[in-house]
Amino acid sequence: MERFEGGRKNAEIATALRVSVRSVERWHRAWRELGEAGVLSKGSPGRPRLGEVQVAWLERELERGPLAHGWADQRWTPARIKTLIGRLFHVSSTVEGTWRLLKQRRWSWQQPARRAIERDDDAVEVWRKETWPRVRAPRRSAGPGSSSRTRPGSR
Repeated sequence: MERFEGGRKNAEIATALRVSVRSVERWHRAWRELGEAGVLSKGSPGRPRLGEVQVAWLERELERGPLAHGWADQRWTPARIKTLIGRLFHVSSTVEGTWRLLKQRRWSWQQPARRAIERDDDAVEVWRKETWPRVRAPRRSAGPGSSSRTRPGSR
């Protein structure tokens, strides 16, 4: 606003603020039409936030479990919670944004309270020692490689 009031050119302001001239023109028009209120920040256009009432509602829905919302098992994943938020509040979010919300509310990933009765620790240990080394991808050699499809070093 000070620069507009000082009569500086839009291109000069754009260079000083490292923004496009079109942005400065838009700000200048808003300043002329609405004054200071026209150029105040409206906040980030991304990451719509849920209010406390919506978060409380979401918590109640999460407590009902995934089965109540149409999933075949009892696992809440960030992707499923993102979908649920979209269904309940008609708000689009990202999986990362959903995970951030979960962490802010001190929610954590789900872990079984106990091990499965059917678990056979001896069989797991045999698989880990005998089968896994055979199926694991071998390490590449430390020698120089090639990006050529015709050279054997690139295979």
